[in-house]
Amino acid sequence: MTLTLGRPAARRVPLYGWLTAEAVSLLGTRVSMIAIPWLVLITTGSPTRTGLVAFAEITPMVLLKAFAGPLVDRVGPRRTAITSDSASFVVVGLIPVLHHTDALTFPLLLGLVAVAGALRGPGDAATTALIPALVEKADVPYERATGLSSAIERGATMIGAAIAGGLVAAIGAANAVAVDAVSFAICAVVLLLTTRRLAGVHREAPVEGEQDAATASYAAQLREGWNFLRRDAVLMSLCLMVATTNLLDLAWSAVLLPVWAHDSGAGVGAVGLVFSVWGGASMLGSVVAAAYGPRLPRFATYLVAYLVTGLPRFVLFAIGVPLWAILAMCVVGGASSGFLNPVLGAVQFERIPRAMVGRVTSLSSALCWSLMPFGGVLGGVLVSGIGLSPALLVVGFAYFATTMAPALIPSFRGMNRKTSERAQELVAG
Repeated sequence: MTLTLGRPAARRVPLYGWLTAEAVSLLGTRVSMIAIPWLVLITTGSPTRTGLVAFAEITPMVLLKAFAGPLVDRVGPRRTAITSDSASFVVVGLIPVLHHTDALTFPLLLGLVAVAGALRGPGDAATTALIPALVEKADVPYERATGLSSAIERGATMIGAAIAGGLVAAIGAANAVAVDAVSFAICAVVLLLTTRRLAGVHREAPVEGEQDAATASYAAQLREGWNFLRRDAVLMSLCLMVATTNLLDLAWSAVLLPVWAHDSGAGVGAVGLVFSVWGGASMLGSVVAAAYGPRLPRFATYLVAYLVTGLPRFVLFAIGVPLWAILAMCVVGGASSGFLNPVLGAVQFERIPRAMVGRVTSLSSALCWSLMPFGGVLGGVLVSGIGLSPALLVVGFAYFATTMAPALIPSFRGMNRKTSERAQELVAG
């Protein structure tokens, strides 16, 4: 007697496999997010060099992500994602190998993280571009899929940060990076095995006003994606706002938080604890958003979540409150942040035609990440120039101004409307 999955369960295997691969990959990435900056900080003592590592990784990632859209649409997001993960396993794995042979110089480390970032660009774009096909196959709302994805991302932050703090303290920062390398290999295998039903599903017929992939040049397809994005006031406004918050978030995570842990004597374990508590609370918030997101007013949810998750975090670090107060803030702020990605993801995929998902999401994601290469540099320059506490306040109030500005900008209110018909009009010109 042969046991088979029921039809609803079978339909959702690709979605569950994708979520599993995301969890594994993000776990490893969160480890590197703590291990690599800490490695640079303790070996060089330089906040500026710590920021340069983030710059070296994120700059090629943003550039490759921006230009990878037509490649994803042509080759297929599944194949692109698996190839990127496989290559990332090799590149990231070289960091601990070279460290053990005393060959890991700072310039070489910059080069390796730059190549890893370049691979992540098209890999991340492809992973995102899989979502519409996964949602259609599983027959679930976008808020459900993006909410679960966000919950996994936040959960990975929680668990990965705890693992990272323990690993760095126990076996050293370079060895901890090996976890990230292994995670890429596992991710590639999981995607290969669970998304086979999507192997041939990477492209729909072109919508009105779009050139066919077989005849359009790469540049023409890239231009079509950009033209769609810039004509959609909601998506463009969101991209510009998120680009600024990403810049400030990276200044905090890559430089301000590690420097706080180092200067206060809290140690790397406190960095892991902050990320862990924040990620756990955010995961719970994302689960709630996945369940109730379709019933919530998107714009109001967006504003309230940013109000709670933004400025308070920077102020408490700046005034030097006890660790328990910081962790309490992480619970409240993290839970609020969990509502953001489900809302933003639903708005994005609702407005973009399926045939253009690869191009538009890669461009929008690249635009959102475009200022992040300067986040670490900004954090390093501010700490070196005015000190840690003033730097935290400057970044915090800039975050507040950026996230509350949408209350005064009419285009943001379009988040509340479903605009699939409008999307077709924008493509047509």
